[in-house]
Amino acid sequence: METTNIRRARPDDAKGIEALYCELIGDTRVCVLPEHIAELANDSRTALLVLEHEGVLRATALLNFCTDVMYRAQPFAVVENIVVGEAFRGQGSGAALLRHIEDECVARDCSKIMLLSSVERGEAHRFFEHCGFAGSKKKGFVKYRRDFQRDDAGIRTP
Repeated sequence: METTNIRRARPDDAKGIEALYCELIGDTRVCVLPEHIAELANDSRTALLVLEHEGVLRATALLNFCTDVMYRAQPFAVVENIVVGEAFRGQGSGAALLRHIEDECVARDCSKIMLLSSVERGEAHRFFEHCGFAGSKKKGFVKYRRDFQRDDAGIRTP
């Protein structure tokens, strides 16, 4: 009998998560610290999730619960760095992870779940839409750190 488990990441998952991130973005500077994962274990507003199947780490996602004031104290969620290992795509791991995330968001009465995906990841976009996310409802904007660094006078530096 095959077993799939979705759980909060543990410090000993750091290398597996790092490998998934490197696969996603191809940046060898990625560095997942076990001690940071340990800190997140005590953070009630952040969940670094992993999906393992038969003891193999197949997928991960970072789930953040954000405070909002629009609808009383109802939070919203942001999912970031959702990755399913290339060898495991199309086998239900990503859908299972998103269902788990949705269940956690329902339990916390979230008003919505948001996620961003790089514009060139068409296959991922189709997958997210298949899972019920609407890519046509809002437009996301990103400003990376390299674009908001300023000098001592407050002027943006190149």
